Formats: sequence, C-alpha cells, structure tokens
Amino acid sequence: MHVASKGTGPVVLFLHGFPELWYSWRHQLLNLSTRGYHAHSPRSSQVQRHRRAAVGDIVHDVPYRGRPDRVKALVNSSVAFHPRNPARKTVDGFRTKFGDDYYICRFQEPGEVEEEFAQIDTAKLMKKLLTMFNTPKAPCIPKNTGFKGIPDPPALPSWLSEEDVNYYAVKFNQKGFIGGLNYYRWFNLSWELAAPWTGVQIKVPVKFIVGDLDLVFNIPGTKEYIHNGGFKKDVPLLQEIVVMDGVAHFLNQEKPEEVSEHIYDFINKF
Repeated sequence: MHVASKGTGPVVLFLHGFPELWYSWRHQLLNLSTRGYHAHSPRSSQVQRHRRAAVGDIVHDVPYRGRPDRVKALVNSSVAFHPRNPARKTVDGFRTKFGDDYYICRFQEPGEVEEEFAQIDTAKLMKKLLTMFNTPKAPCIPKNTGFKGIPDPPALPSWLSEEDVNYYAVKFNQKGFIGGLNYYRWFNLSWELAAPWTGVQIKVPVKFIVGDLDLVFNIPGTKEYIHNGGFKKDVPLLQEIVVMDGVAHFLNQEKPEEVSEHIYDFINKF
C-alpha cells in the first residue's frame, strides 16, 4: 500500500474521502509530524471489487475503527457516525431522501460517471468537484446536464490554489477515479456485510469536528441527532463536538491550522 508518511512516534492515521487524496491532509501531516507523531495517510487505490481484506490492509500496519483494541482515540470530521439501519440499505436511504440525481446515487452505475468525467478536462473537473461542496445544499446532478452542467466557480476559494487543483488533476489522470467511486458503490454491499455489527457502538474516546456550512451537517435531522443525544447514545465516549463557523465540507483544507490544533489538543490526552 502506498502511503504518505512523516515523523516518528505514535501513529495518527488520516483517512480521506473522494474526490480527495492524501494531499488533502498535507497540512495536518506536517503539523502532527513535528509534534511527536507518526502522521500516516494511505493513498486510495483502484480496487475493482469489495473486500473486507482491503480494510485489513490498513489495520495490518496501523489501527482502524473496526479494531478498538488497537485504537486509543478517534477524531471524526464532517460525517458523524450513524448506526446501521437494518431496515434500509444505505444508498436506498439517500435515494429516498434526495432522489436519483443525488451525487452518491449518480455514482452507483459502473462506467456511467467515468464516461462523463472523461469528457471534461480533469483540472476543470476538480474545480467543479471541490467547490460544489462549498454550500450546505445537497449536490444533485441531473442526468440530462451531467457533471458538465455544474457551474464553473467564478474564482477559487482562498483555501484552494491553482497549484492544488493541478496536483489533484495530475494524480487522478494517473490513477483514474474508480478507486474513489467504488467506495460509494460499495455502500449497499458494506451494509450487507456489516449485518453482524448492527447496534454496535463506537467505544473509544471521540471528538467530532464539523463546519456549520457542511452539506452533511445540514441534512435534515443530522443536527438534532448530533446535539440532542442520539450521537452520544451511539458513541458513548463522545467527548467533544466542535462546530466551526463559516466552514463547509473540506474543513481540513479550509481551516488547516485550526483543525490541526483541534486534533492535537485531543489526541495529546492519550
């Protein structure tokens, strides 16, 4: 497994989503590595099939959530833990709530989105993808307009430079998008495989950080779940909830120094 790794000491594992890369954690990797930690971020790969062993590739070297005996603490950003709903598959839930055009639903058919992406210059596509999450509105991409129809940003946000965009574009041109897209395509299969863990709680100390403009935070019912006891019930060792003002989905890049401090202040306790 290829990783970005820096520093020595206790391991801090940084996991990114899509359309991100290890590069999304570049600020935190540098910050934590200079403060006595081994900062470590795996690169997403072009995995074609779902394999629980793929997660095992991570735990082979470093701890992860499925092995609480090897985890001291968890800093959870943007997406709060939600327990498995035994009555409804994950993608079915998104489809019911947001419709077929919701971006996660659009990602489901193998080859369809890849074909759309191939028709757009990759740097231009990255600008669209990285800025469409800058508002609390759920991203819906109608098939008749596709990803080409996402408006080009009039200007890049302050946290995203042309150099950053070009880095993402070069790397995605090299490795393609299938690794990140497959993560979403596995949602329903992961739901099936996770059946034995229905009702299992996270039982390590947790800090949750989210931006008030994050689209996930603004999904109906999410704020109530986080603040009114549901989150604490499912994560009994939840210690801190931080809501950052004026921050959207990519908070680790939007407010890198603040996020680094939030992470350090929490993990330094253990």
